[in-house]
Amino acid sequence: MLLAFIEWSISPEIFHLGPVSVRWYGFLFAMAFVAGYFIMIKIFQKEGRPGTDVEQLAVYMIFGTVIGARLGHCLFYNPSYYLSNPIEILKVWEGGLASHGAAIGIITALYLYSKKKKGMTFLWILDRIVIVVALGGSFIRLGNLFNSEIIGKATDVSWAFIFTALDDIPRHPAQLYESMAYLIIFLILLFTYLKGSGKDKTGLLFGLFLFLVFAFRFFIEFLKENQSSFEAGMALNMGQLLSIPFVLVGLYFIARSVKVKNKK
Repeated sequence: MLLAFIEWSISPEIFHLGPVSVRWYGFLFAMAFVAGYFIMIKIFQKEGRPGTDVEQLAVYMIFGTVIGARLGHCLFYNPSYYLSNPIEILKVWEGGLASHGAAIGIITALYLYSKKKKGMTFLWILDRIVIVVALGGSFIRLGNLFNSEIIGKATDVSWAFIFTALDDIPRHPAQLYESMAYLIIFLILLFTYLKGSGKDKTGLLFGLFLFLVFAFRFFIEFLKENQSSFEAGMALNMGQLLSIPFVLVGLYFIARSVKVKNKK
């Protein structure tokens, strides 16, 4: 029976040189920024913005994403452990990043960035950065797959993964589901931007991103194992509860963008 499933036994490490270990998670995380950087250069060139704006934006994005995602994971899912062992918060390379925390960190960083730029509103930059954030989410979920973390619930579907580093139970490859979903969302946002709708309707792309990503995140949680023990008795887990306000904010910005467009 086990032969019908996919055995996932790939090491999370690509290679190591002495004490330095290069892991798939870190590599894919870095590739997310590299890909996003070059896409944003093209977008800024298209908008007539200087390349130095992208360089500064990249710095804000890196700090906003890493700090927000890491603090989100530590404080939303296991606050007692990390507050008792604060040095563990710094170990980003071991995995443990929360998309909800990343969203908060990115929005905060971009707000600070937009305040320093003339002719660039907060929503203007949000509408464009979410395109590459969606792509980055796809890379990061692949990193979770290599780490055999954020696993799905037990299932007997033919494409189930057995994460041999954990147990011999066939499970939904939830990381792969999310990675593919975020890639599709990236393509939707990019198409909408290139078509021109993202330029004419301020806040539309940002709203679409929040709604699509976190609505999917809400439903995919039903196929995922809880990340913390305290979620066991909850009707909705922490990931779902945190997704609801993001979905509502997304709907608000979609409706707002259409309303503003219609007034013009």
